[in-house]
Amino acid sequence: MSGPVVVSGAGIAGSALALGLARAGIDVVVCEAHPDDGADAGAFLTLAANGVRALDALDAADAVAAVSDEMTDLRVFDATGAEVHRSPLGGGDETVRYRCLTRAVLARTLRDLAVARGVEVRHGARVAGATPGADGVTVHLDGADDLHGCLLVGADGLHSPVRTIIDPQAEPPRPIGQRVYYGSSHGAGTGRPGDFHVFRTGVQAFAAIPTPDGRTRWFARVDDPVPDDAVPDDPVPDDADPRAALLAVLGGGTAAEIVAAAEETFVTDVHDLPHVGPWSRDRMVVIGDAAHAASPATGQGATMALEDAVVLAKALRQDPAVDAALARHERLRRGRTQANVVASAAMSGHPAEGADPGETLPDEVLHTHLDRDRPLP
Repeated sequence: MSGPVVVSGAGIAGSALALGLARAGIDVVVCEAHPDDGADAGAFLTLAANGVRALDALDAADAVAAVSDEMTDLRVFDATGAEVHRSPLGGGDETVRYRCLTRAVLARTLRDLAVARGVEVRHGARVAGATPGADGVTVHLDGADDLHGCLLVGADGLHSPVRTIIDPQAEPPRPIGQRVYYGSSHGAGTGRPGDFHVFRTGVQAFAAIPTPDGRTRWFARVDDPVPDDAVPDDPVPDDADPRAALLAVLGGGTAAEIVAAAEETFVTDVHDLPHVGPWSRDRMVVIGDAAHAASPATGQGATMALEDAVVLAKALRQDPAVDAALARHERLRRGRTQANVVASAAMSGHPAEGADPGETLPDEVLHTHLDRDRPLP
């Protein structure tokens, strides 16, 4: 390969890919537009068993386990507070326990691991453009010298600049007409740490996760018209108290008690990408939310990004011909990630009309893709 792999974005997808490339012995430089951690510490996520498998393939599972909370059981409660369902998460497999942590902590943990393993991360380095050439791609940075690499990877999120460089006609993210409220409450709710509580309330979804330090992390998905000028992933520009707005639709019950005890409440408008064109062109490719952002209904966004990182790193290690590696990566990843986008949209009550339905992948096949010691098909 001529030059390093240049990764735009030091979030979850970009930092995970850097770990995978470093492990494969491939030079990598990560360019992060923000001068600091950036991400909102209040936004939390869950990692399913497949996400934990991907972390293990990156030699990052132990580091993430040390900064996250384990989740072991799903419990569902009706409007009266009565438990109507209980089952183990991950099929009871203790080797791949579900995890819960903030988005910022996960990204920072992966980034710190990458730096510790010799990866160069440039903060305040915003990718402004790219010029493909015969032996790679020249990446243009705002206010800095150009950077030449063998490949540019856009791990730069929902409104990815790299996606529009690859495909100038790329559709913008779709507002699905739903808001997500999330926060952390002290001294509210019931249940032991490790439980994932789902409450059947008057909103589309409400879930709460007790933590070992006595807090309860929670989120709610609520149908709400989205302003035409809403910016994906940015806090909703609303002077109203988001906690009061959520309490007004929750009514009473345990869910309302948890929200009422929140120290701070955040809210974002939900967008997805059901109609994405080419993932790659001329030594440029997108991964993670830049390629297949889904609504949060399935809870698989971060996990899909981790899977992408493992598979792309393996593909580049396995096939030094970059174009062939990118084709292999898209062949193995596109159907699965598209199926998640479509399923999540349907679960949100806002189907992705006319979208490719994607293709589900049997667990045993996915496990071989994530196994660092087994070649990709």
